[in-house]
Amino acid sequence: MSKKLLLLAAACLILSSCGQKQNQAAVPSQNNTSLEAAAPGTGPSANSDHLSETATEPSAEAGTEEQEPPSQDAVEETITPLYHINKAYRVVPNEEGTETKVVLLTFDDGPKEQEMIDGLIDTLDKHQAKAIFFVNGYRVETHPELLKLIHDRGQVIGNHSWDHIDLKKESESEARKQVEDVQAIVEDTIGERPRFFRPPFGSGNDQLHQIVEENNMIYMTWSNGSLDWDSKNKNKPEAVIQNVLEQLHAGSNILMHELPWTVEALDGLLTQLEEKGYSFVDPRTISEAPEQSE
Repeated sequence: MSKKLLLLAAACLILSSCGQKQNQAAVPSQNNTSLEAAAPGTGPSANSDHLSETATEPSAEAGTEEQEPPSQDAVEETITPLYHINKAYRVVPNEEGTETKVVLLTFDDGPKEQEMIDGLIDTLDKHQAKAIFFVNGYRVETHPELLKLIHDRGQVIGNHSWDHIDLKKESESEARKQVEDVQAIVEDTIGERPRFFRPPFGSGNDQLHQIVEENNMIYMTWSNGSLDWDSKNKNKPEAVIQNVLEQLHAGSNILMHELPWTVEALDGLLTQLEEKGYSFVDPRTISEAPEQSE
């Protein structure tokens, strides 16, 4: 009888053990999921939270961008108009009290060569001066990189017609093309249109004045000629300086060119002008003439 009881008890133990194994095998995924959910910082849900926090957190670079200084265009917009060009093409103040002992520096017939342009601008930078570079369209078309050089170095671009021809002798349509084609190529090259126009040879008429006005430019010739273009002054920087000083007056609108002897003369010229108490007008401060001005 006792043997039968022992056999029955053994059979019950075997059956009980099999049932536990079957129950454990039936729920492995539930047990694993519970373990993953209980472990902090692991699994897909933890990664998603981390990515979300990273995306919404402001970066140091973003903060820096918000504090960048204003663009060059914004700076230029704050420049106060101080001067205008009168009927004699001199630089005169818009209001009483503004400095009158000033000169305007201009260079015609470029852009020609990088070496000359760099030489002129190096000297302008030395004297903290700005100038107008009056350019011809056909030269810009050949060397747009030189126009960019002048602009990128902080100087001002002016319109000097496309072909450097006498516009007074041209028809209205041809004169307009000579003016407006330069406006277009300069804008295409540096992103802005010239604000100043100088006719080749200083030759113009009412028709040309009207075309220039329609293109929102300020018309000027000059009031002080360096004569650096004259063959008798070739390779004579001292003669260029003397020509300017002999004609010097308050508001001198000085005509020069991109020429090697002018590059050589410029530092000495600007030094002597400063010694005489003259300063250099920033062309960006030149506006249309006030209505009350003559």
